Amino acid sequence: MKASRRLFLAVLSAATLVLSGCATSSSTGTGASFRGPVGLQLYSLRGHFTKNVPSTLDIVKGYGIHEVELAGTYGQTPEKFRQELTSRGLVPVSGHFPYKRFQTDPEGIAQEAKALGLKYAGCAWIDHKGSFDAQQARDAAAVFNKAGEIFSKYGIRCFYHCHGFEFEPGAAGAGIKSMDILMKETDPRWMTFEMDILWITFPGEDAAAWLAKYPGRWELLHLKDLKNGVATGFHNGGTDPNNDVTLGTGQMDWPKILAAAKKSGVKHYFIEDESADSVNQIPLTLKYLEGVRW
Repeated sequence: MKASRRLFLAVLSAATLVLSGCATSSSTGTGASFRGPVGLQLYSLRGHFTKNVPSTLDIVKGYGIHEVELAGTYGQTPEKFRQELTSRGLVPVSGHFPYKRFQTDPEGIAQEAKALGLKYAGCAWIDHKGSFDAQQARDAAAVFNKAGEIFSKYGIRCFYHCHGFEFEPGAAGAGIKSMDILMKETDPRWMTFEMDILWITFPGEDAAAWLAKYPGRWELLHLKDLKNGVATGFHNGGTDPNNDVTLGTGQMDWPKILAAAKKSGVKHYFIEDESADSVNQIPLTLKYLEGVRW
């Protein structure tokens, strides 16, 4: 009996150590292949935020993630919103701000980003007329360079989030796309980029190829899948938000994309799900990321 008991205790102790190791070495949304870190773009729950900010942040906390990306503070001051995040163990890493403010008030963006505790402050849409051509791309690059230099004094990196219209063939001339101009004419000392996988796929581009083409320039990445059957090849920067589906159920080759992202040097990944069912799809996406292999 004594020998059996000693064996039982030894097995129990070993199992406890294994389970303890698993708990400390992994986190929600990461697995054997995908190591993250993975967070959430809070715009995914925008409808909930407009009704009740604290309860929506409780939902975010309940997902088990820690990093978040902001798209406004839903009527709260930056200081108050940061306090709400911090009290729930949520870390604000990056945030989106309107392009007009990059043109007219980069100092104000930097101060607000600092108050929110952000490491990155970026823009998800460049205001433009007609096709986003070479001149408009160069003008935007100049705006981001100026803003990025100002942000750097606050310890914040400037970024641009692609939205699909930057890839229109012929808009910037033969053999080059406006996205290439943005990459080549922005200063990597204080300017980086956020790749949105849906807004690379929807215009008909290869996300893995763009990650390989500009290694080190994509520090942020949006994880977003496109419903099967939705046509691609469009450069209008818009599709039905309900075409956003749980990762692994849509058109994207995630093992290929995530392997390329790791090799390219992506530092932060954010789930963005704009669908009406995002609150239910987000946990399923996290589960997919935990099991994806390459």
